Amino acid sequence: MASAEPDALATEKHAAYIEKVSKDLTSFEFHATEHFRMSGVYWGATALHILGQPERLDKAQLIAWVMSCQKPSGGFAGSEKHDAHLLYTLSALQILALYDSLDLVDASQVAGYVAGLQRGDGSFAGDEWGEIDTRFSYCALYSLALLRRLDAADVPAAVDFLRQCRNFDGGFGAQPGGESHAGQVFTCVAALSIAGALDEVVDADLLGWWISERQTPSGGLNGRPEKLQDVCYSWWALSALSTLGRLAWIDAPALTAFILGCQDLELGGISDRPDDAVDVFHTFFGLAGLSLLGHPGLAPIDPVFALPVTTVTRLNLPAQRLRCA
Repeated sequence: MASAEPDALATEKHAAYIEKVSKDLTSFEFHATEHFRMSGVYWGATALHILGQPERLDKAQLIAWVMSCQKPSGGFAGSEKHDAHLLYTLSALQILALYDSLDLVDASQVAGYVAGLQRGDGSFAGDEWGEIDTRFSYCALYSLALLRRLDAADVPAAVDFLRQCRNFDGGFGAQPGGESHAGQVFTCVAALSIAGALDEVVDADLLGWWISERQTPSGGLNGRPEKLQDVCYSWWALSALSTLGRLAWIDAPALTAFILGCQDLELGGISDRPDDAVDVFHTFFGLAGLSLLGHPGLAPIDPVFALPVTTVTRLNLPAQRLRCA
């Protein structure tokens, strides 16, 4: 259980927690999360890099497992026995990028899989079954950027679809007409950043206002009006503010205190809210939020690519950032 309002980051506890989870192959959680394990591995590995302790995971073993999840289509699955999906294709590529191993994939094959999921309206399906969501637009453009193959997709059409998903409040939904949500705001802002179209589509002041309104009296951020605060929005909302050049529009000390108050100081890990059970998902996004806030002892994370700045710099990934006038 998380401890209330600590004033320091339990770095060693969190690193040990992630390592323990990675080695526990008999727990209920391990089996219940099999279908999205690739993303779980990405969260844990990136969190350890932010904490400055990547050596806690065996790189060779990790990379071998990632490659075992690639399917004949070129896409990657959440784990060995599942089908390929854009979500897990991106997570796999992020892990390979983190460990400087992107050369292990056939870029043209993976790019062909990703581009093949684009629809006529510019949107992307998550897999062969056809679900459409702005999350998948981000996954697709990001994956193609990592592969140096953005030319494989119709980027202007992708931008037009994202424009259709923009709402009167400045936010973005999962599809045209969908309710604005901080998770979709992150994916749309980041996708537009990769496409170099932020200034064409986003009203930065209006959207910055909408995001800053997500901060609750607790200091934490929520995803939509009238919803509870959750540590994960310390990333979804804050990263978009950072990309828009408006990170100062929220109360950073209050948010920091909220995240630190969600730590389990005995066993490690970070939860969604104080006194709830911890998990790797919230541990990563809590650490990522603290990193964006410049918390001492954490490696800087890139707000568009959700990887350490050192990795993004090494790969020279393209992204557009705005500045507050």
